Amino acid sequence: MPVITYREALRHAMSEEIERDENVVLMGEEVGQFNGAYKVSEGMLAKYGPKRIIDTPISEAGFIGMGIGAAMLGMRPIMELMFFSFYSVAFDQIFNNAANIRYMSGGLINCPIVLRGPANGGTNVGATHSHTPESIAAYHPGIKVVVPSNAYDAKGLMKSAIRDNDPVIFLENTMLYGESCEVPDGEYLVPLGKANVMREGTDISIIGHGRPIQLALKAADLLKEKHNINAEVIDLRSIRPLDEETILNSVKKTNRVLYVEEAKPFCSVGAMVACIIQDQAFDYLDAPVKRLTSIDAPAIYCPPLEKVQLPNVDRIFQAALETLK
Repeated sequence: MPVITYREALRHAMSEEIERDENVVLMGEEVGQFNGAYKVSEGMLAKYGPKRIIDTPISEAGFIGMGIGAAMLGMRPIMELMFFSFYSVAFDQIFNNAANIRYMSGGLINCPIVLRGPANGGTNVGATHSHTPESIAAYHPGIKVVVPSNAYDAKGLMKSAIRDNDPVIFLENTMLYGESCEVPDGEYLVPLGKANVMREGTDISIIGHGRPIQLALKAADLLKEKHNINAEVIDLRSIRPLDEETILNSVKKTNRVLYVEEAKPFCSVGAMVACIIQDQAFDYLDAPVKRLTSIDAPAIYCPPLEKVQLPNVDRIFQAALETLK
């Protein structure tokens, strides 16, 4: 099985879907002539031409609105935002229109659009370019939200997102673009709404999404090596729909939970997961659900401080030990 990077996996997924379905197009800022701001779409303009790979003006409200209109008329556009922080410029288009059109039309009009791009801190680009808006996106009924943590899932989830008849927000992490793993050639799908048990364990469930999963796996290795603690690591992959069954089954097995995410703590995905666990598995808990997030402040520009602000292996390791006291 070939080993490819996260960005290559995304490129393969989009390319395969463009070849499979004539209604799939990629649109966004610098996706064509510049090969994508992070080179995810490298070579696609030369291969598929300007009718399938379309450079847009730097106007999120304009080109996201255009993509939503195209989706309502039968296209399946993939819209790249150079930084997902700029989703707020098209907030009305995404959350007031795309999210509601199928409901308000009585199911007569679908909006099969994928909104994708980097949503993360850690790259020292300042507070206005480092948002993690998955909880804001997931708040809105009608929107699906996906946050892959590795190349294998990135490809399979992207293909599922493109084929889905609802709007899908697909959040990537720039720090994962160069990370690689084994990815099968050709066709495979990862279903939306299905979590993945990345590591089996019995003593504590470390649950999360996105890049923190990679850090959690390293922290789990340290917990085993230094304290003989068997941590189970669960990657949600999909925020909405959410795989509550996998979460609850893990809690019932380990009886302790640490949720890890890069987002800020207030109204985060981890807060929702903790509420679900408290409501449906309270009697199985031997300790309160613990959450580890970014430190609650705008993204810090200073590189050494931003590393401390975000979850890291040591912070996860220490938080797990505290949960097990």
